[in-house]
Amino acid sequence: MFDFLDTDWFNIGLEVLFVILISYDIKKYFETRKREYIVNIVLTIGFAIWTLYPYYTSYVGWQEEQKTVMISHCKDTSNTKLCKCIDEATFKNYTHDEYIVLDKNSTEYNEWLSETKEECLDESWF
Repeated sequence: MFDFLDTDWFNIGLEVLFVILISYDIKKYFETRKREYIVNIVLTIGFAIWTLYPYYTSYVGWQEEQKTVMISHCKDTSNTKLCKCIDEATFKNYTHDEYIVLDKNSTEYNEWLSETKEECLDESWF
């Protein structure tokens, strides 16, 4: 139901919202010189870090060498688009350390993998 929370567009939307809120408070602070706007700026920056940090750890959790060494999920190389999509979903969902210790035979992982394959094969706009 809340699959949109994992999309890049949701993250970009949050970033834009935080930039708008911070710039509005900066503008109001320079107009009025009230301390309450500084508090708003600090709280907004703190909330932005608290909210967006989990999304950025998924992008920073893998080094390029680890990505190239990782064995792709696909057994055959006939559909490279699907393989790249699944690999990117893996990089977003797991850090390298989590992926190394992950039980690849667990039902939870297999469900995630099948859902990811369905999403990668889906050609819809949403």
